[in-house]
Amino acid sequence: MKHPASREFFGYWDEKRAGDAAPERSDLAPEEIRHLLGDTFVLSYDAATAFPFRVAGTRVCALFGRDLKSQSFSGLFNDDSRQDIEDIIAIVAEETLATVAGVTARAADGSLAHLELLLLPFSARSHTPVSITGMLVPFGPREVQAYSALKDLTLTSWRHVGQERRGPRTLRKWSVVRGLTVYEGLR
Repeated sequence: MKHPASREFFGYWDEKRAGDAAPERSDLAPEEIRHLLGDTFVLSYDAATAFPFRVAGTRVCALFGRDLKSQSFSGLFNDDSRQDIEDIIAIVAEETLATVAGVTARAADGSLAHLELLLLPFSARSHTPVSITGMLVPFGPREVQAYSALKDLTLTSWRHVGQERRGPRTLRKWSVVRGLTVYEGLR
């Protein structure tokens, strides 16, 4: 992780999981990370509705120039990155793997904004909707207000952090032609 806020939030999440795969959602106390809340969000793990925001911090909303509650998270990404981000969200939620990603976005003035995305799972409990938390923070000397109305997010890199993978990696299976199947592994 390159951004200090991402490292701090990951450290807090890691401490709260206390050796488990992930902490319970109730283990994270907002008052303990008050200074980070503007950059954080919680997503509902619901592919049918494109992973809507349950909660989005004020600085995250300011990046896009609107309130993101109930909006699609994967819908913020361009067509080329949308399937990848949906696959990454599935890995974070189903395999309880923390993930950090580099993201670029187009600003209202046409310039590129560079951001760091951190996705962290919560421990899944029966009779409770699955959700994940995360953080989206910009790099660079520009103020957050200068990035109002970012669009067309593009994944530039990603990796899973903090713990070893349990079980098989999620794969996409493509039938290219009759008799030939291609398996694309996600790293």
